[in-house]
Amino acid sequence: MPRHAVFQMDPIEGVNIDADSSFRLALEAQVRGWEVSVYTPDRLAYEEGRITARARPVTLRRVKGEHVTFGPETVLDLAEVDVVWLRQDPPFDMGYITTTHMLDRVRDRTLVVNDPFWVRNAPEKLMVLDFPDLTPPTTIARDLATLKAFKERHGDIILKPLYGNGGAGVFRLTPEDRNLNSLHELFAGINREPLIVQKFLPAVSKGDKRVILVDGEPVGAINRVPAAGETRSNMHVGGRPEKVALSDRDREICARIGPVLRERGQVFVGIDVIGDWLTEINLTSPTGIQELERFDGTNAAGLIWDAIDRRLAEAGR
Repeated sequence: MPRHAVFQMDPIEGVNIDADSSFRLALEAQVRGWEVSVYTPDRLAYEEGRITARARPVTLRRVKGEHVTFGPETVLDLAEVDVVWLRQDPPFDMGYITTTHMLDRVRDRTLVVNDPFWVRNAPEKLMVLDFPDLTPPTTIARDLATLKAFKERHGDIILKPLYGNGGAGVFRLTPEDRNLNSLHELFAGINREPLIVQKFLPAVSKGDKRVILVDGEPVGAINRVPAAGETRSNMHVGGRPEKVALSDRDREICARIGPVLRERGQVFVGIDVIGDWLTEINLTSPTGIQELERFDGTNAAGLIWDAIDRRLAEAGR
């Protein structure tokens, strides 16, 4: 019987097949002879002791507009499949967190990638706090006085939601900017979460590097350069991906964090590096493997599945 990989992700019929990492991972699994199924998070359930998903088998092809064919929906017991991929995009809200609690209940029998316990307990803007010497000055707070004090100390800062993604809600506040109060009011009216502020790094004008790690080892990087007049380099908001090599500093950062990622079951991770500073460790739904493959010819999806095969063998599955 072929192995079975099940992807918990946003609707696969709507993805950009030239950029989406989940599509590339699923396509690689199919090439390797795996059976592949997909479901959206709202189809995940706890049913009288079982964790189930109403999933559909898929056949994938790299043809725009015709990239997926679905089979009939089936209720899968996720403790009986080989691999579950936790791949839906943030927001990292209670809905997202609940799925990690549910997937926790099958990880003794099924390999869940990335490990949901640590995805939940070390999200990207929080895990970096374990490495303060690698990161720019950072504060996390909801209290306005604390945020103001940080701005007074550092002048030029970046303000963003703690659990945001894709560059949404990211603001640069220069020393002359007077909008901190208004932005605080805006965010406070949306949710009860803290904000994160970091010292602005001028090196971002040369790019925000995404380094891909597979089971704790760096396999390559892409550079994301902001559009003209833009601070944010995320590709969702117009950042331009470019070919780039790993620097000695990148490798130093990876040598520090890699063993921790591997121990915590984080098979596919994308870290963000601006200049010499680590700014995020992306565990929830990292991207960048298709761009890396185009620039360097590195089949990161293949390396990820090799790592999964090793983990399955080590677990005797």
